[in-house]
Amino acid sequence: MTDSDTMPQGSIKVMVVDDHPMWRDAVARDLDASGFDVVATAGDGDQAVRRAKAAAPDVLVLDLNLPAKPGVQVCKELVAANPALRVLVLSASGEHADVLEAVKSGATGYLLKSASTEELLDAVRRTAVGDPVFTPGLAGLVLGEYRRLASEPGPAVPDADQPRAPQLTDRETEVLRLVAKGLSYKQIAERLVISHRTVQNHVQNTLGKLQLHNRVELVRYAIERGLDDE
Repeated sequence: MTDSDTMPQGSIKVMVVDDHPMWRDAVARDLDASGFDVVATAGDGDQAVRRAKAAAPDVLVLDLNLPAKPGVQVCKELVAANPALRVLVLSASGEHADVLEAVKSGATGYLLKSASTEELLDAVRRTAVGDPVFTPGLAGLVLGEYRRLASEPGPAVPDADQPRAPQLTDRETEVLRLVAKGLSYKQIAERLVISHRTVQNHVQNTLGKLQLHNRVELVRYAIERGLDDE
């Protein structure tokens, strides 16, 4: 991935939420030292919701185990209030139930606290542009959850039989098919020999045409139409 494929690091506003002051301060310090704009921190769930609404970060680095209000509820409330917000869960728990709950609440990615500083910084960069980031071994679990969600009826997907159904270009359909197979934006870019930014643009255009809001709805749409099997 080249620098042109990501947002300028200094323009990425980040908020860190963790109930352990030393850990919270260390993460915020590492992000700030690397050029990110750390706009706020918070130590509990209620404080996180209030401060995030005021500070309007691009990326929320969020622990799940918070006093006052659990992390998944914080994620759900803030993403509902601002669908453009990207949430990167940074948790000590690798339990599958916690990962899936975070994804269902609207998290873009999930990283374990055992990750290195460089892995965290890279994850925040990628989360900022909408690329789903998961600790190795968790991505397959999340794709399985997408498939389960796709098997359930949901109002988010437009009826394919509706008149004037939106038409996707061949390239948008190709990108959508690879998204449904669980590939990251970076992997799709490498597969199609296009830039990471071009992949993002195709995904955003597709979301707009289909009147969908996030990756879960997009994957559900693709799987329901059998695109992941092609």
